[in-house]
Amino acid sequence: MDSKVAERGALENEKETPQEQEQEQVVNPWEVAAKDGGKIDYDKLIDKFGCQRLDPSLIDRVERLTSRRAHVFLRRGVFFAHRDFNEILDAYERGEKFYLYTGRGPSSEALHLGHLIPFMFTQYLQEAFKVPLVIQLTDDEKFLWKNLTVEESRRLARENAKDIIACGFDIRRTFIFSDFDYVGGAFYRNMVEISKRVTCNQVVGIFGFIGEDHIGKYSFPPVQAAPSFPSSFPHLFSGKDNLRCLIPCAIDQDPYFRMTRDVAPRIGYHKPALIESLFFPALQGETGKMSASDPNSAIYVTDSEKVIKNKINKYAFSGGQDSIEKHRQLGANLEVDIPIKYLSFFLEDDAELEHTKKEYGSGRMLTGEVKQRLIEVLTKLVERHRRARAAVTDELVDAFMAVRPLPNMFN
Repeated sequence: MDSKVAERGALENEKETPQEQEQEQVVNPWEVAAKDGGKIDYDKLIDKFGCQRLDPSLIDRVERLTSRRAHVFLRRGVFFAHRDFNEILDAYERGEKFYLYTGRGPSSEALHLGHLIPFMFTQYLQEAFKVPLVIQLTDDEKFLWKNLTVEESRRLARENAKDIIACGFDIRRTFIFSDFDYVGGAFYRNMVEISKRVTCNQVVGIFGFIGEDHIGKYSFPPVQAAPSFPSSFPHLFSGKDNLRCLIPCAIDQDPYFRMTRDVAPRIGYHKPALIESLFFPALQGETGKMSASDPNSAIYVTDSEKVIKNKINKYAFSGGQDSIEKHRQLGANLEVDIPIKYLSFFLEDDAELEHTKKEYGSGRMLTGEVKQRLIEVLTKLVERHRRARAAVTDELVDAFMAVRPLPNMFN
């Protein structure tokens, strides 16, 4: 069985019985939950989805090819899984270019730290490899799934674009687009090509749609698939249909691109490659990911220093013991401690992180000290982002979203 047929077969067998669904964790683009409120089992997720763990040798190759140290998210396994990332590096080493594609479903006024992670990492990839980037704002998806009007979805897309631009993307290499504004022409032709090659059984198996779901949900996946193909952007990639695409995203987006990778060879394109991240845990514990529906589960880029301090001290789940004497004796359980997990994402200094983990795990450092260091790190990060966002004008958003050639995108 060739790889294309094998992948298509895997898609068609994706559907589980209700009994299996009850026993397993649920991870899809709209829901992330482990059985009985437990932790997400990423090894099981890799087996179920059919992706691969990021090998340390790939991280070494990234450092060699870019002549710079790997991003902290790579070094610490935040981005931990991939599909064909090695082929992207092979092509780059041969002197071939690629482009990046990532996106955001705008359903909240402001982003939280979990939302920032793929954009912070994508900005690093753009800068390190000197490649173009397309960012899809799926305002249509949020209209279809959420109780939002078209107008509100479009407004939130522009507000979220300001936070995305504040991450430091290069306007000479970046095109941001709203589905409501951009879909049509060559992009729509690719959507139709994809739609014709995906059956209802496959969509139900991949995404778990049911008969009561409106047809808008069934028709949306090709919209998220189409940016994987360079011909969807003729103003950028005309005549470059062989260009490869790399998609940085959280692993809950994988179902969209399993479908896309199945279709790609049948319509004459490379399969998009993916590099996928863990979920950023909620303050209350590692039972899923931060939720915009619970403001106390997340740190937002609009939170003040006082709010950040209150949230960390009040809600951040601690692995420390319930008395100082016991803590000094037994130390903290780092596996469940949220402040340590957040520092693992955002504390740049590797030596300081390892020292903190050693001291806290041994009981020599107390929970309050670790939380205070986290408050300092997050306050600095959020304040830096707030200043960058304040400099993003409506005119700058228009410039990033203008349909235009990017003549220096590979230079």
